[in-house]
Amino acid sequence: KTASAVQRLSRAKQVLGAVAPAGEAPDMKPLDAADRALELYGQASDLNTRLASLAREADQLSLWGDVKLESFAALREAGLLVKLYRVSPDEAEMIAADCRETIAATDTEALVAAAYQGEEGELPKSAQPIELPERDRPTLRAKAGEIDDALKAGVDELARLASKLDDISAELAKAESRAAYAIADHGGLAGDVLFAVQGWVPENAADSIPNDLAAAGFDAGVEFVEPEAEEKPPTLVRYPGWAKPIKALFDILGTVPGYKEFDLSPFFMVAMPLFAAMLIGDAGYGLIFTIIAVLAFKKLKAVAGAPASQLLLVFGLVTTAWGLLSGNLFGVSPGDMINSGGMWAPLGEGFKAIAVLWDEDPDIARNTIIKISFVFGTIHLVLAHVRQALGVMPNIRFLAEVGWSIFLIGMLGVVWMLFFPDAMWMPLSVMKGSLIIGFALVLFFTAPSRNPFKMIGIGIAANLLPTIGTFSDTMSYIRLMAVGLASYYIASAFNGLAVTVAGDGGFLLIPAAIILVLAHTMNILLGIIAIFAHGVRLNMLEFSSNAGVQWEGYAYAPFKETLTQ
Repeated sequence: KTASAVQRLSRAKQVLGAVAPAGEAPDMKPLDAADRALELYGQASDLNTRLASLAREADQLSLWGDVKLESFAALREAGLLVKLYRVSPDEAEMIAADCRETIAATDTEALVAAAYQGEEGELPKSAQPIELPERDRPTLRAKAGEIDDALKAGVDELARLASKLDDISAELAKAESRAAYAIADHGGLAGDVLFAVQGWVPENAADSIPNDLAAAGFDAGVEFVEPEAEEKPPTLVRYPGWAKPIKALFDILGTVPGYKEFDLSPFFMVAMPLFAAMLIGDAGYGLIFTIIAVLAFKKLKAVAGAPASQLLLVFGLVTTAWGLLSGNLFGVSPGDMINSGGMWAPLGEGFKAIAVLWDEDPDIARNTIIKISFVFGTIHLVLAHVRQALGVMPNIRFLAEVGWSIFLIGMLGVVWMLFFPDAMWMPLSVMKGSLIIGFALVLFFTAPSRNPFKMIGIGIAANLLPTIGTFSDTMSYIRLMAVGLASYYIASAFNGLAVTVAGDGGFLLIPAAIILVLAHTMNILLGIIAIFAHGVRLNMLEFSSNAGVQWEGYAYAPFKETLTQ
């Protein structure tokens, strides 16, 4: 019963959370209000389905216009039979009838209406009778109107029920507390003289439990047992102080490393802001994020928590710095400023001095960002294997992770050779040596064994596909350049459009300003989407898989009474 209440209240909270409250709140218990909200939500879904079906049926009846079926019935009662036919255009006149009218015609087909004072006349061979529909469009519209009225009534009632959202949330918290208590209660061992209960506890808090129980007046015996190999304890992540902002991202994604997996939060804290900056690529957008984070810090902290507001600030600052270094300020480059002349020229020269990654030749600038993307990607992936090596040590298998790190450096040389064959920075011998030595270490130390055939066999079977995958993993980081460059060109194109619209100024400045605001707002939103579509992917997929983290854990949630039962 409690579990059902939790499910219904939670679902109703989700439904009503998207509805603006209006009108007087009904006098109902929270659970009854939740059930009514879910009932209305289900009815709305069914009604919308029926409305869509009526719309499709009405479209199929466009041939009949707004003629009512009762009109045909009235004509039949008056002795006049009306029929419709599809017929070839050259045989339309061959339909024998008291009254005949071609309603529509194409090169291959004519639609003919015929009326008879009696029996149907002789028809040409190509004539195909068209049967009357089961319902006419006026009837369908009337039915749709009834459904629409029911939908509006349901929306109005949901708006009134939305006023009960606080009560439903409070009842949900009580139900969840009762459920947690029931689970703990039923998980205990109760006898006439003994009560026993078990659960997970942080290792550093274990020593104080006997004293805490004694201080609370409980005569209790306590035993601590390490988790068995097959058990899956919850994960309690203690973030380093400087990496706490990244907790906001993990909370959004709902991901927790497994109990025996590594904590990757420090790596995410470094990589995510950098990747976000490269994906957005605009100092102006970064400045907007920074200003919002600073001015609305307390409000953001109250709504989303301190880590979220801190992470937004870090994203803003890093994006601003990257945009300045790459020469992109609201889609304007140093060259654009210099070429504009006037007061913009000296500003452009100053911007040019800062934008060390920018070049007047767009091909050179693009290639520079591609190179940086591949270098960052290789460092990112190497760090993943270094982290895994540190976790495996002192087991000799850590040498396999060292091998992967060396192999990835060689793979960077391969990718570089494909993109920049005339600008190789790694000697060919070094590249080949890295690939050979790295793969040899992986081959021999993935599954160390005294049996060399078994060791090599397992090494090949386990690492053949991952070896090929290192190429795609490294290549995957080119998205940092591609998305960032696309953002710049979108902003630059709309800037040019706004300048064209503005012309000589005057009242045209208003639509030009609207274009700029809407275009850059859209571009910022696309950048935010890119952070989750690409930045998160590079960390959660490429990096995490190389670090051996599958995010299979669940968060440690200690049992505690937060509400009066």
